[in-house]
Amino acid sequence: MNASQVVEIYTDGSCSPNPGPGGWAALLRYQSKERELSGGEQHTTNNRMELTAAVRALQSLKRPCRVVVYTDSEYLRRGITEWLPGWRRRNWRRKDGALANIDLWQALDAALQEHEIEWRWVRGHTGNIYNERVDRLAKSAIARGK
Repeated sequence: MNASQVVEIYTDGSCSPNPGPGGWAALLRYQSKERELSGGEQHTTNNRMELTAAVRALQSLKRPCRVVVYTDSEYLRRGITEWLPGWRRRNWRRKDGALANIDLWQALDAALQEHEIEWRWVRGHTGNIYNERVDRLAKSAIARGK
């Protein structure tokens, strides 16, 4: 596949306060098309919203794709790129006990299977226009839910 056949996904999650009302957002970019997704929950955490954004974005894809996911969440990026294989080997447990957000990690793991995905971390709030856009969308989702 060439670069024009890659779906770019920017994700973000937010919670105010943490825990409390939360919002998530994703921006999917493919060629010249864009699609925004967002939603929220009344009682949640920032980490759950970060995971939800990635899950919902990947679940929205209609066929297997090459995907680049951009996130400002180290929890999400490291969970997928470093910790996930160990959790699978240990039957969805951490070395020292229960795995937080297991439902979302398992949903994300299932969503990963159909796609070729590259995960890229971006520093939040540093002027990346797409990261700033999903941040605004996630915060708007909180406001809509209050």
